[in-house]
Amino acid sequence: MTSNSSKAVVIGSGPNGLAAAITLAQAGLQVEVFEAESQPGGGARTMELTLPGFLHDFGSAVHPMAAGSPFFSSLPLREHGLEWIHFPAPVAHPLDDGTAVMLERDLAEAVRVLGEDGRAWDRMVRPLVERWHEIAPELLRPMISVPRHPFVLAKFGLQGLRSANSLANGLFRSERAKALFAGLAAHSMVDLGEPFTASFGIVFAVTAHAVGWPIPRGGAQSITNALRGYLEKLDGVVRTSSRVDALSSVGDFCVALCDLTPRQMLQIAEDRFTARYQRLLSRYRYGPGAFKVDYALSSPIPWKATECARAATVHLGGTMEEVAASENDTAHGHHPERPFMLVAQPTLADPTRAPQGKHIAWTYCHVPNGSTIDMLPRMEAQLERFAPGFHDCVLARRVLRPTDLQSMNANLIGGDIGGGASDWRQLIARPTWRFYSTPAKDVYICSSSTPPGAGVHGMCGYNAAKLALKKLGTK
Repeated sequence: MTSNSSKAVVIGSGPNGLAAAITLAQAGLQVEVFEAESQPGGGARTMELTLPGFLHDFGSAVHPMAAGSPFFSSLPLREHGLEWIHFPAPVAHPLDDGTAVMLERDLAEAVRVLGEDGRAWDRMVRPLVERWHEIAPELLRPMISVPRHPFVLAKFGLQGLRSANSLANGLFRSERAKALFAGLAAHSMVDLGEPFTASFGIVFAVTAHAVGWPIPRGGAQSITNALRGYLEKLDGVVRTSSRVDALSSVGDFCVALCDLTPRQMLQIAEDRFTARYQRLLSRYRYGPGAFKVDYALSSPIPWKATECARAATVHLGGTMEEVAASENDTAHGHHPERPFMLVAQPTLADPTRAPQGKHIAWTYCHVPNGSTIDMLPRMEAQLERFAPGFHDCVLARRVLRPTDLQSMNANLIGGDIGGGASDWRQLIARPTWRFYSTPAKDVYICSSSTPPGAGVHGMCGYNAAKLALKKLGTK
């Protein structure tokens, strides 16, 4: 029987849960991971959501933060089947004039393409691009910490503190560059007039040049499978179809790391937390939800701007003002008539994801948390706006409303794919000032509800596990 002096448990097998499990196993602990669903991965799963042979990503589809993750980069994931595919350009942002603003991976080429705003773009990102591998660990941890590269991060901080709207209007002259930056910043799922939203746009711009926005061959499940494969090499165990309703049900342990949001923590902790900490978790705010549609297609998306086929990710939203209006509507509980949309088209570079000659598309827009409004007509109007004839390509579609997303992954409260609102208040103290630790000395939170937040990077799990090991006195 395993002694509780060396047994660690991890609740949830998303990228953060698996990252935590690997970190604990590397330190010599015996690790068991408990996953509620029959398929591990959380938001990093690949499924036949429409028709047989069409492999869709349930959650994440394009992975700049995974490719740029300091922790993932330290692991031999390629030996366990993970292969990154890079498109010629990370992002395309089509406009109504039939052209698209392309964010090129090569920074010098991006500067050329952005014309009059090229130099401003260069000044914004170059210091971080050139030193990404040095500063990424600092960007991907709690904001309140002592930086090792204070001068580089100070410049980022001064720009990142601003709203995306303010930075774009102050830095760029052309509507094209402003629209491109707004699309990047809108990944925050926060009103672009709010402080700190510029930081999201900057980080996504930097990763485009520093590491690219690749897709994993075979889908997001390949990331999960590689992490699980390496964990099992370290003698860790992943138990699927093993929902944990109470921590006491997993037996004795020296430490438990939970890839769960605050609401689930309150449900499973029993009497381990103080009343004050319970109140703090109960006040944690969830962000907007996602309304997601997966498509099986007879042919590639017929973009009016044909250059969109060079990018894995396409941002649909038109001008900066339109993107900002869409995010403002959502933030204030409204449903935008012209929603900002993210579109991924992985089969343009990975034909293994669909039957021969066929394609898939992955799309979602932002909606108020828990929304029950059908956004499909508005989303397809946006697709037709930038890709006339899109309807004629559709073989099948699968609509996942916020409630559907939550039913398939309990962490997605009200369809919130970010683990909680990412406004400035919850970026600084996430989910509380304790960050990963709790009043129970053997229980930690390691989900995207902790720093640095959402994204398939594993850094929440890694950071939490390193803290737990430090308190255990284990190197």
